[in-house]
Amino acid sequence: MRSARLIDRLRVVAVALAGAVMFVPAQAAAAAPAGPEAPAAARTEVTISPVDLDGPAISTVKVTVKNAGPQRMRSLKVSFAGPVGWAVQPSVRAVDGSLTTGASASTTFQIQVPEKRPGFVIRTFTATATYQGGDGQGTATGTRSERSGTPQASLSAAYNNVAITDESATKAGNYDGEGNSFSAQKLAAVGLTPGATVNALGAKLTWPNVPAGTKDNVASSGQAVTLGGKGSKLVFLGSGVTSGATGSATVYYTDGTSGTGSFGFPNWSFDPVTAHGATLVKSTDGRNRQDGYGNATVKYSVFANSVALDPAKTVEFVVLPANANVHIFDMAIAP
Repeated sequence: MRSARLIDRLRVVAVALAGAVMFVPAQAAAAAPAGPEAPAAARTEVTISPVDLDGPAISTVKVTVKNAGPQRMRSLKVSFAGPVGWAVQPSVRAVDGSLTTGASASTTFQIQVPEKRPGFVIRTFTATATYQGGDGQGTATGTRSERSGTPQASLSAAYNNVAITDESATKAGNYDGEGNSFSAQKLAAVGLTPGATVNALGAKLTWPNVPAGTKDNVASSGQAVTLGGKGSKLVFLGSGVTSGATGSATVYYTDGTSGTGSFGFPNWSFDPVTAHGATLVKSTDGRNRQDGYGNATVKYSVFANSVALDPAKTVEFVVLPANANVHIFDMAIAP
C-alpha cells in the first residue's frame, strides 16, 4: 500500500513538472527577438577598361573578373563584344587556373575601331564571364559606355522640322511628310504663341520662340540634347505623325548612370487623345496645306507625356527616341 501511494505521488509530481516544462519554453519563444536578415550574396564583378574611340585603329581592351563569391571560381571563360559590325579578336578567352574568394583575373581583347562618326555618339561594350563555383550563378555580365562628340546645347539647337506656318505662307510647312502644318493663327487663338509658357504634367515648358515657317520642332531620331536639373519626371511637349509615334528616351545623369523610359504621342489628328498614355494640351481648328488653310472642321492637337527620373540624381543630357514620327516642341523636368 505504501509503495502504491509513493508511486501515485511520483506520478502527480511528474505531471506537474511536464506541464511546467511545456509552458515555459512557449513563453520564451514568444518573447525572443527576431534575428537579423542574412546579407545579400556577393556577386561576381566584371569590369571593362576604357576603349579608345579615335579610329580607324585597333584598340586593346582589358576585361577583369573578380570572384566575390564564397567558393573558388573554376573554368572561367570571358567573351567580349562591341557595337554591331565591330570586329573583336578573339571572341572568347579561357582563363587558366582558379580564383579564390576576392581574387581577380584579367584578359585582353583586340577590337577594330572604325573612323569617328560626326556628331554625338554613345558606344556600348559588353563582357560576359561564365564559370563554375564562385557565387554559384554561373554567369556575370559587365557593360561600359563610351561617348564621342558633344550633345546638342538645347532642344532648339536640334530643330529639324517645320510644324507651324502662317496662313498666308504655308509652303514651308512639312510637319507630316505630306506638306501639312499647324496654323500659327489657330495656335495663337488657343494661347500657343512664340515663347508662351505651357504648363503640363507639373512641368513648365516653352512653346517654340521662332517665326512661323522656320524650324520649330525635333523629328526625333536619337539626338542627344543637353538638359540639366533634378526632378521626378521628364515631360515632353509634342505630337505624333501616324499612330506609331512611340519610342524610348534615355536619360544620362552626371554620375555616369542612365535610365530609359518609353512614351508616345497620338497622331496630331484622328487618334484618341489619350493614346500611348498622353495628355491633351491644346487643340486647334484645321491645318495649313500647301494650297493654304483647310480642314477647318478637324482638330489638330498638341500633347504632353513623360518618363520617370531618379529624383536623387542630376540630369546631364537626354537621348531622344529613334523614331521620326515623334515630334517634340519642348521638354522640361518636373519636380
